[in-house]
Amino acid sequence: MATDFKFPDLGEGVTEGEIKKWLVKEGDTVKQDQSIAEVETDKAVVEMPSPSAGKVLRLYHKEGDMVQVGEVLATIGAEGEAPSVTPAQAAPAIEKKRESVSVVGELPEGEVMVSSTGAITQATAGAEVQAIPAVRKLAKDLGVDITTVLGSGPGGRITEEDVRGAAFNAKPAAPRKVAKFDIYGYVDREPLRGIRRTTAKHMLESSQKVAAVTMMDDADVTELVALRERLKKEAEEQHKVKLTFLPFIVKALCMALKNHKYLNASIDEESDEILVKKYYNVGIAIAIDDGLVVPVIKMADEKEFLAIAEEIRDLVEKAQARKLDLADLKGGTFTITNYGSMGGTYGTPIVNFPECAILGLGRIRDMPWMHDGQVQVRKILPLSLTWDHRVLDGAAAAAFMGELMKYLENPEFIMALH
Repeated sequence: MATDFKFPDLGEGVTEGEIKKWLVKEGDTVKQDQSIAEVETDKAVVEMPSPSAGKVLRLYHKEGDMVQVGEVLATIGAEGEAPSVTPAQAAPAIEKKRESVSVVGELPEGEVMVSSTGAITQATAGAEVQAIPAVRKLAKDLGVDITTVLGSGPGGRITEEDVRGAAFNAKPAAPRKVAKFDIYGYVDREPLRGIRRTTAKHMLESSQKVAAVTMMDDADVTELVALRERLKKEAEEQHKVKLTFLPFIVKALCMALKNHKYLNASIDEESDEILVKKYYNVGIAIAIDDGLVVPVIKMADEKEFLAIAEEIRDLVEKAQARKLDLADLKGGTFTITNYGSMGGTYGTPIVNFPECAILGLGRIRDMPWMHDGQVQVRKILPLSLTWDHRVLDGAAAAAFMGELMKYLENPEFIMALH
């Protein structure tokens, strides 16, 4: 009997994904648990294992299509067996292919409909409402007639935000017509998907929920630079790792956090409580081609700096290959972002909500500096700390920064733990 393989519920709030790559084609024979597709969710790229052995009778989506949890991805069956469902039955919410809006050199033949959020949709009178069961239930609970809601999701799907917006507005915003060019020339409309979409949503959520304040300072890391130079060869030969400054900074950070607990906390908005974390899981922001991911070093305070160096290396490799597990991205209590690796100096990093603080690292550079009563050329590391002013005030943040700088400027404190 043919098996309809549906996009499974992966947990962690994942409701949809994009087909990045099919690993099989119709007619192929597959084994049970063989990966048949790579799907990018708002958390990571995951491989979809076949639930049974057999022949791929039908693939219901093309690469680049968005699929909702519960939609059929493929039908697996025996030779000569027919698919048990039609494409329409398998995915009633499959979006119609969007009309291209960036055909350079050709005049547009028509216009496309754009919702108030800027999402491209097709205006189809009497079309079936495109919404997953959870969204339909929300509409019912809020007393919203879902047939009157304009969908801003892929292919005109109705999202929870659309329903909530309709509930607070007497009349949903009407779609507007836009041409495929503006007064200066043609424009491309690129779908906001995958990691880029997740990054955008997460950054907006943070800016709306966090009372963010940033302070900046400079650390004289001349001694730390010298220490790294002494240990670099050993790290490469014995541990196969290119030693950067991040492992030292992670260790110094954990030491400082233990004396400044509110930097390692979050707010429980439902109970109006500050959750002080008694563990130290440090997220490392990593830039990839289409966004930003933050894998987490668990229990960083309990690991030696060379072990942290190895873990950072492995996480960067997995991130660049889009092979991070969902577990790699969970559980962070504090985040480091190293824009100095791209040549930056200072910044105003955005807190990785629901955490309450993030540390930005600038580019280490030679600067004239007063040291031992003399002006010398020293190695200076720019630091930018953003924190949630709801959780702590400037005095506490400054005290934390002072202690962190003490460890970075005197790395013997870090090495004393090993």
